Amino acid sequence: MSEDDNAELAAHKVLINDEEQYSLWPAHLKVPPGWKECKMGTKQECLTYVREVWTDMRPLSLRLKMQEDVRMANECTSESGAAQSNNNP
Repeated sequence: MSEDDNAELAAHKVLINDEEQYSLWPAHLKVPPGWKECKMGTKQECLTYVREVWTDMRPLSLRLKMQEDVRMANECTSESGAAQSNNNP
């Protein structure tokens, strides 16, 4: 078995951070601060898992900020529409 084959079969961890970003990590290494383990398997199993669950690569803080911006814009639009209909006879 080649070194590449051994690397493919070696146990890996899938890590996730507070921003919901994922990383593959060798199973024998300690999980770094700010990350937590969410899956363990072969490298291929871990890659498949990450492809399935990490569908939005934007950090969580950015996604939340963008959702808030949309919510605020919708509120402004609905308030503006209500004000205009109140001014019409």
